[in-house]
Amino acid sequence: MAKKGNRVQVILECTEHKTSGQAGTSRYITTKNKKNTPERMELKKYNPILKKVTVHKEIK
Repeated sequence: MAKKGNRVQVILECTEHKTSGQAGTSRYITTKNKKNTPERMELKKYNPILKKVTVHKEIK
């Protein structure tokens, strides 16, 4: 039998977008190794609605 991997898909959502009051959301889908990074991910990604790079945090 093949061993199951530790990689899981996660959704990253913009933190600044909620406070801006504009409609819509900026989300990205990526993968992470849950064994190496058990805590929530936080990456800087481009938000096309705000037209700038913002911090995106992992959501459930």
